[in-house]
Amino acid sequence: MTTISSDVIRGYNDTMILYLLLDHDSYGYEISKEIRRISEDKYVIKETTLYSAFNRMERNGYITSYVDQSTGKRRTYYQITELGRNYYKEKCEEWNLTQEVISGFISYNSEN
Repeated sequence: MTTISSDVIRGYNDTMILYLLLDHDSYGYEISKEIRRISEDKYVIKETTLYSAFNRMERNGYITSYVDQSTGKRRTYYQITELGRNYYKEKCEEWNLTQEVISGFISYNSEN
């Protein structure tokens, strides 16, 4: 099976993470599992990439974090902010435009 190179998808890690936070708060391991599940194992986000994204997005005001120990385990949960929701919408619009532009340069058929 072909997998997606981290170089290709790097600009959209934030988008995937924010998508998973739209409806409920979550923590790192759960988010990485969901990315893998939704991508059908075509993309596995590295732990360092994930936590770098959390730190960057928190600095930019797109997410906030808090610690919860109600399950017995100490977990840091992440929550999307209104600024994060707006950034997510912008990235979706950017993706649609990117896809439109790149598709003009992609030609795959069995004869090439």
